[in-house]
Amino acid sequence: MKFVYSSLPYRVIFETGAIDRVADEAARIGKRALVLSTPEQRDAAEDIVRRLGALAVGIFSQAAMHVPVATAAAATALARALSADFSVAIGGGSTIGLAKALSLQAGLPSLVIPTTYAGSEVTPLWGMTENGVKKTGRDLIVLPRAVLYDPMLTLSLPAGLSISSGMNAIAHCMEGLYAVDGNPIVSLMAEEGIRTLAESLPEIGRSPNSLEARSAALYGCWLGGTVLGAASIALHHKLCHSLGGAFDMPHAETHTAVLPHAVAFNASATQDAMERAGRALKVKPANVPNALYDLAASLGAEMALKNLGMPEGGIDRVVVLALQNSYPNPRPITAGGIRSLLQRAYEGLPPQAQPI
Repeated sequence: MKFVYSSLPYRVIFETGAIDRVADEAARIGKRALVLSTPEQRDAAEDIVRRLGALAVGIFSQAAMHVPVATAAAATALARALSADFSVAIGGGSTIGLAKALSLQAGLPSLVIPTTYAGSEVTPLWGMTENGVKKTGRDLIVLPRAVLYDPMLTLSLPAGLSISSGMNAIAHCMEGLYAVDGNPIVSLMAEEGIRTLAESLPEIGRSPNSLEARSAALYGCWLGGTVLGAASIALHHKLCHSLGGAFDMPHAETHTAVLPHAVAFNASATQDAMERAGRALKVKPANVPNALYDLAASLGAEMALKNLGMPEGGIDRVVVLALQNSYPNPRPITAGGIRSLLQRAYEGLPPQAQPI
């Protein structure tokens, strides 16, 4: 056996009531915090300001999906005007992505408090969107100094968004299983993440206020994010980044709809990954793509890209974008193959195997 595994430098605090430690954790990072949120989570940002006391210097509550360049510039300008020396981000991928942009553009470290299950908070991946194109990169500077995981904060996350957010984390795990630079450590975390999320998401659907299920899903989210941070991404993420940047589609929901089809595309070239995912999902390896589709659909997730904002004429545009600077993938990416899987995802049809 031979492999390379690099752990990432961030601190994790995972417990019910972790939010009560926000001031202590913030004081480990800096003295002047700019608190970040979306407009919808402004109240949560104001609660953080109250908890931080004199450490807080202001709020920027205009975080938006896919981190528009103009939004990142406005937040950076405010941080500089207030002489902020770090940020505290509370929310999901939009707010966490903005914290990463501040780290990248202004050198501000961050403390992150996730309220969804995407897992992007523990990855060195960043993305910003301009003129319909989402640019992404990988830089350790965007990693938070610390992450507070508090299951209580996810109780208010609607069951539907919980499902799509959790499926997004499963997508991270799936791609980690067949990443070009994957290794046994990543595979262990990925398999455990898929198993944990596949068991907890249906329970959240049945009992949205179950703290046990919420805690398990948040744990699965951390595993998925850790996998994404430690291994390269492939076709699935390239397609979702292209769709999100081109048509401003909802991030987690888009990942949910695309995932079964991207896995089906790669299944014939990733037997070991399908075996691990099959164990986690309790199905035969050949049934993994359909099991992912059935899991999401049975929980009420929208599986048709056409209902998430993708125009039918946009398929060819995404094919072109996906072929440009494509990520490493287990099997060759072809225009015909991408077009075929996107058409099925557009219609919301079950995935179809694409033999090599």
